[in-house]
Amino acid sequence: MECGTDCSRNGMRAIMIGMNAGGGGVVRPGGRMTLADLVRQEMTARMSEAEKLKAARATRLYFQRPEQPGFLVSETGAGSVVPLFTSVRHLALFAGACPWASSTVADIIELLPDGVTALVDPLGERPFLLDVEVLREPETPDAGQQQGNWGETVVDQS
Repeated sequence: MECGTDCSRNGMRAIMIGMNAGGGGVVRPGGRMTLADLVRQEMTARMSEAEKLKAARATRLYFQRPEQPGFLVSETGAGSVVPLFTSVRHLALFAGACPWASSTVADIIELLPDGVTALVDPLGERPFLLDVEVLREPETPDAGQQQGNWGETVVDQS
């Protein structure tokens, strides 16, 4: 987990507007994509579902750091929400000057309290809900079994 104190604007808001499933290409004002956006979109299109999930779990998100370890949870009409951000800049636009922390999606979904929804970039152009169940690491059938080099099941007999 990474921490810092760089942000700028005013108070935290708990608002859920314009949510969608995310994804799609990034379109700049005027309807144009940058070369970097186009390359990123093409690379993603060629990835398998497993590769996309692995990349999503490794993505770093930023959030307002509370005084005690954990997340700041906003109570809304739609339930409990933790606002998360794709950059410190997006966090600053939402929460203003504040202490912040960052962590990977994989760590965040393991630490997120039950019944709390993660909303990414709530005031951004494309806010979306983090689908915790899809991103959760699959459970292994038996903690004592592992996959061998050729896909066979290896039983730990120690």
